[in-house]
Amino acid sequence: MTGMPTEKIRVLVIATTFPRWEGDQEPRFVYDLCRNLPKEADIHVLAPDAPGAKKQEIWEEMKITRFSYFYPRSLQKLCYEGGIIPKLKSSWWARLQLPFFLIALLTSLLKITGEKKFDLIHCHWLIPQGFFCALIKLWRGIPFLLTAHGGDVFSFKGMPGIKMLINFALKHSEGCTVNSQATKNQILKSHKKAAIKLVPMGVDLVQFNKNNYSQDIKNSMGSENLLLLGVGRLAQKKGFEFLIQAMPRVIQEIPQARLVIIGFGPQKDRLEKQIQELGLSSSVSLIGGKTGKELRDWFATADIFIGPSIVTQDGDTEGQGVVFLEAMASGTPVIASDVGGIKDVVQDGFSGLLIPEKNPGAIAEKIVELEKNNSLREQLVKNALELVNSDYSWKHSAETFFDNYQQAISKST
Repeated sequence: MTGMPTEKIRVLVIATTFPRWEGDQEPRFVYDLCRNLPKEADIHVLAPDAPGAKKQEIWEEMKITRFSYFYPRSLQKLCYEGGIIPKLKSSWWARLQLPFFLIALLTSLLKITGEKKFDLIHCHWLIPQGFFCALIKLWRGIPFLLTAHGGDVFSFKGMPGIKMLINFALKHSEGCTVNSQATKNQILKSHKKAAIKLVPMGVDLVQFNKNNYSQDIKNSMGSENLLLLGVGRLAQKKGFEFLIQAMPRVIQEIPQARLVIIGFGPQKDRLEKQIQELGLSSSVSLIGGKTGKELRDWFATADIFIGPSIVTQDGDTEGQGVVFLEAMASGTPVIASDVGGIKDVVQDGFSGLLIPEKNPGAIAEKIVELEKNNSLREQLVKNALELVNSDYSWKHSAETFFDNYQQAISKST
């Protein structure tokens, strides 16, 4: 790293996806990035409140402030447990809360930047946070770095005003990082002059590894059965309906196949109904969310991991797909849809197998192929482990982000 400062860099991190408490089942990638940053970064996280979460706390020297956006707190339903964008698509109650959320976010940003001194704001997601950070920069003079994760650039096709808001955020930022080439390309379609750097989210190679294999899990699913695993929010872009649709064909070839899907979200009831209608109750299980330790055990125990993501009608898709990294680090072969940023990680025939989106037949075909071809499975696992170790460790990603912090601060002075 270059130019290591003698004093800590004070960074305000803004995110709408962040664990609410220890062992939470929410995606952890922003938290994992923050805790892997060099000690020269003094991190303060601003995230939405949730029922049962603490408004103020400290995790591993990381200060966390959570802002309320609706009262009573128990009625806050826009964030978490499926994500904001899927909630807005599926729930009128979430749409009702959106204006209050936006006002609370901006108010909280004004308050915390007025009370505390920060050298930099690291803003996850371009809108609405990025637009608000641009306003804060104009009012308070605090530089900010943007990070796009995919949903913020893929999800708003044709929506009036969104392009203008993103352009305003990009214009006033000190730079923008993206998690995949696909996310970068999507931004450049509309914002050709944007300064963008590719810095993917990472995976914790200590936490995710093949040693997490659980014989108890394997026994619970039938020790002789083929354990198939899907993990993610039960939202449309994850494409789980096509994986479930593939299962009758899989079972026809592999009667001992069992599919477990871990996650929660707005499509839960729809997917459960689909399982019943297809007569798959004994072969497919939705088991809800799992804690970090439980999830690591499932990744390492599964025989095959499948991520059947799609591009939704409004353009939303996977920006990167950290779950693929976690499966690969756990020594589990991966089948994934060829959409969004997934192919940066899942390189067809090398680190995994790619399939066309929305294609149950292709899903079934690749599952059967992997089950019958031990040498292919072993080679994919070997290559995938080498890839995540060389290019996707959190240590590498966090150090790159810290370098970008320093450059953003230098650029603004």
